[in-house]
Amino acid sequence: MAYRWKNTLTYNDVTPKAAFLNRRQLMAGAAGMAAASIMSPAMAADLQPNTFEEITQYNNFYEFGTGKTDPATYAGALTTDPWSIVVDGLVDNPGEYSVAQLTEGLTEEERIYRFRCVEAWAMVVPWNGFELKDILEKAGVQSGAKYVAFETLVRPEEMRGQRTRSLDWPYREGLRLDEAMHPLTLMATGIYGQPMPNQNGAPIRLVVPWKYGFKSIKSIVRITLTEDEPPTSWNMANAREYGFYSNVNPTVDHPRWSQASHRTIGGGLFAKREPTLMFNGYEDEVAGLYAGMDLSKQF
Repeated sequence: MAYRWKNTLTYNDVTPKAAFLNRRQLMAGAAGMAAASIMSPAMAADLQPNTFEEITQYNNFYEFGTGKTDPATYAGALTTDPWSIVVDGLVDNPGEYSVAQLTEGLTEEERIYRFRCVEAWAMVVPWNGFELKDILEKAGVQSGAKYVAFETLVRPEEMRGQRTRSLDWPYREGLRLDEAMHPLTLMATGIYGQPMPNQNGAPIRLVVPWKYGFKSIKSIVRITLTEDEPPTSWNMANAREYGFYSNVNPTVDHPRWSQASHRTIGGGLFAKREPTLMFNGYEDEVAGLYAGMDLSKQF
């Protein structure tokens, strides 16, 4: 029987557009986080958004700098048209493709997903895009492929953060093949029915809703099918804190903070914290991918 994803989220759950495009979450510090009370998911709709001014200067996209205001300030310099993506490795149809060529004949969908950052904040986002599975099937996955590797653009003249060594560029990510082929895994080209903003990964990015947000690599220029587990940027930078899988797991803390709860964007500065769900609420859909694994060690 074909898999059918059951969406339980609606536009009532969506993080306000301004809050998503320019998100800002003020951190009260570890002590304040530990003391914050936990709020049930059913109460989430009562949260009020932060003001536009509070949230417009906060985003994580190290290619434009490590400061939280850097992407909103500098991402406008990025040229996204024309754009090409190299598809190579263990595929039948390797080559260099435009986004339009890569998605030609595929069905664009809107998916309203939870998004959970490793920094313990969260939101709900309506993405527009295409199942990665359909793109990979067009490329022709060969039998020896076990992983899918991704790379972000390197263009330091437009991406000023790449002029530093904050990370080893290009930004790299990867999935096991069965994760990549799962129907929830999306290649997103827009949000809120509009083209993807530069600071959020234009023109095309990965979205894996049951993993921490840094796994959802932005501004992709290469997709490689490989037999070997690919290196990933944050794992290379600090393997103790950022495992290859990086599944949302409230029982496995980050070494520097708890992952048991999160603060929801749009809930205001003093919003109560909410409990984080296993696999970010997608346990029924994806838990079978990790049967027999020790998720406290293979994190």
